[in-house]
Amino acid sequence: MSKSYSPNRRSFVKSIAGLPLLGLAGSFNIHVRAADSKNPFASNLPQINAAREIGLGLLKPTAQQLAHGYRLHAESVVFESYGFAPRFASDEQAVAAEMKAGASAEQLGDLREEMLLARGATDAQQRRIFLEAFRASGVTCVFQNAGEEGNDPQRLLKRLARFTFLTDMMRDELFKAVKPDDIVAAKQQNKRCLYFSGNGVPLRQVWQSTRDEVRLIRIFQQLGIRMMHLTYNRRNPMGDGAGEPGNAGLSDFGQEVIAEMNRVGVIVDVAHSGWKTSAEAAKASSKPMVASHTTCAGLYKHFRGKPDDVVKAICDTGGLIGLCMIPRFLGGTGDIQAWLDHLDYAVKKFGPEHVAIGTDVAFMARSEPVTRPPAVPTGNSVPRPKAPSRTPARWEHLWPVDPFHEKPHAIQSLAWTNWPLFTVGMVQRGHSDATIRKILGENMLRVARANFNG
Repeated sequence: MSKSYSPNRRSFVKSIAGLPLLGLAGSFNIHVRAADSKNPFASNLPQINAAREIGLGLLKPTAQQLAHGYRLHAESVVFESYGFAPRFASDEQAVAAEMKAGASAEQLGDLREEMLLARGATDAQQRRIFLEAFRASGVTCVFQNAGEEGNDPQRLLKRLARFTFLTDMMRDELFKAVKPDDIVAAKQQNKRCLYFSGNGVPLRQVWQSTRDEVRLIRIFQQLGIRMMHLTYNRRNPMGDGAGEPGNAGLSDFGQEVIAEMNRVGVIVDVAHSGWKTSAEAAKASSKPMVASHTTCAGLYKHFRGKPDDVVKAICDTGGLIGLCMIPRFLGGTGDIQAWLDHLDYAVKKFGPEHVAIGTDVAFMARSEPVTRPPAVPTGNSVPRPKAPSRTPARWEHLWPVDPFHEKPHAIQSLAWTNWPLFTVGMVQRGHSDATIRKILGENMLRVARANFNG
């Protein structure tokens, strides 16, 4: 019997050194720092290492499986079907100063969001942590949530502006992908990129005519948005969200929206749509569509998953489902093994061409001591501002009661920086290299190309 992974096993070094190059090695120039030749995804950040150890402890791969998975991950185009680039720590001292100057709660929230999403554009230390997390993940491109829930154009523009700013300022290391081929180029150049999802469909909400109402879709596409949520959890003029108990279907207006998205080249995403709305959207779409971050309700019934008939309808468009990393959506142990169960189920039921990975989780940089207000208990010390003990749920956040208890080790095992372990897990489960490459990125690239209107 082969021995499983141990952090101190020297055999891992020998096995990875002797492993033949896989798949795309001839197509892509893989750059790995010499110091990391034994493990291309090694990190010196404790929070990344802690999550990695938990994931490895649950998988228990052999040295050969680990080496094979790491090499395959390093050589593949890894295109996340929906997620978040690493997030930056907030500068609480700056927040406290704004608070002292009389900033409103809305202004403070806006400042914190700007730091969370774009601080690395101007802060060298935060940029280094960001790039280290990206490197440890082995991800080439994230289909980045660069919008918000809802349909207010002004609200949707805010996050789009922040990610445009971030990629403008970091363009030598992280750039905005405009077309699918840019993602392949990023891999060839050993760079990272973001492909923008807007989340909500921008609507004028003056309701004069359907043609007038959908015209902002093209404008947002020209700004770089390549995918949009048809609904979020709550009902909107297009259809029902996943949280609505009524589960009504796609509206007449929703049909018009899908037609316009197909026309201008924006991928239809029903990740947060109700089951009937999702199925009817699949019938309405003339191009491949997706549920970018979901789970298999046929394996574990949850309102944010999709039942088999809905998944099949999505796949029949040529589209795919991206499997997310939220323990309560997965059920069972809620950890990396539970996620692999959903992946196995999806591949067996719907085929390897229709499965991707959309984690829906983010790496969060921890605040450094230099960014915090002084901790000295003197009369001149600045108190760290506290969030309200209870804030009202936002309109879109219709979350039915879910009694599932998420365990810390399960959450850690599914950390965003554990992407290389997702590949190792697929190797362990017996998926072929060709299947794994499709799931890691080739499937999402295919759907992106089918929708792209150049």
